[in-house]
Amino acid sequence: MRSVIGLVPLYDDEKDSYWMLPGYMKVIETCGAFPIMLPLTDDKEELECVFGLCDGLLFTGGHDVDPKIYKAVKKDICGKICKIRDDMESYLFGKALEKDMPVLGICRGIQFMNAYLGGTLYQDLGTEYNCKAEHHMTPPYDREAHMVNVIPNTLLAGIIGEGEHAVNSYHHQAVKCVAPGVEVMAVSEDGLVEALSVRNKSFTVGVQWHPEFSYKRSEESMKLVRAFINACDRYHR
Repeated sequence: MRSVIGLVPLYDDEKDSYWMLPGYMKVIETCGAFPIMLPLTDDKEELECVFGLCDGLLFTGGHDVDPKIYKAVKKDICGKICKIRDDMESYLFGKALEKDMPVLGICRGIQFMNAYLGGTLYQDLGTEYNCKAEHHMTPPYDREAHMVNVIPNTLLAGIIGEGEHAVNSYHHQAVKCVAPGVEVMAVSEDGLVEALSVRNKSFTVGVQWHPEFSYKRSEESMKLVRAFINACDRYHR
């Protein structure tokens, strides 16, 4: 039996619809697991049910994280938020931490994980950070935008190797203050946190870049997702 990976859905405010970028699902399938897009809900009974179906969770990109989660006031520079998604991810992430279920957070995913655990975010890099690298690239999104430095002796170093790696990049928010109990695994060439893991968990990892766009061309992206799926397989057993 293949591991089942639950993906948090993207939400289109204007069309009032759920949707999913195919790369999120295709890279999971390529790595031998079975992806399912979860319903967008904050109903605890439904969330308990879908959690029980999964061997791992993938927190996708999307809306900005509500600053209330990290005890900040929402500024005009902050983008749209989705309260039901924040509530949904809070419940699922709490359960995953309790059960040590593997989690991979991408873009918004790393930001949400850090905020949930007590860290803070830049609400808008363009106005709150002196960016010296391209963090909001234009298409195509499978190409290299900037370099990150993977810190030695981290989980990520064991997966893709320590030192410099090229990544794609498409975000306007980012980790500011790192949450307690969280380890920084990579930083961008201009000093932003690019990868985190939660200490004392088997695989609770967030990255700021987008392996769902780059996995066909990037060996590092494939290695990262394969490591996530391998962790889910161990959890499944």
